Amino acid sequence: MARYTGLFKIAASVSSFQQLLGEVLESCNFNIVYQTGDYLMARENPGKVAYHQLVTVEVLVDQTTTTDDAVQMQVVLKNEELPLKIDNHCCQTYNRVNQAIMDARQWRLIEAIAG
Repeated sequence: MARYTGLFKIAASVSSFQQLLGEVLESCNFNIVYQTGDYLMARENPGKVAYHQLVTVEVLVDQTTTTDDAVQMQVVLKNEELPLKIDNHCCQTYNRVNQAIMDARQWRLIEAIAG
């Protein structure tokens, strides 16, 4: 199973964060499957790759460090693909999602740590 993680701290209103994050993920070809105040799960839209290559994104919001105007989140992308190549589909998708989070106009990136 391929698995890639990243940690981001962004300047955004907590009240609008979930909606903004959903828009960013939808722009990367994901559908929101489940969402609560501190957790979001999205799945890649099928059709472009084999089923075992479809990527799932989980976003965990760290409530202990979140303030009214800054959110820290851990992003985990994974699929059932064995990462036999360095540049596999999950890695490519991870890079695309990371870039979308860093470049999003909806917020200002404070810190990004790739794992």
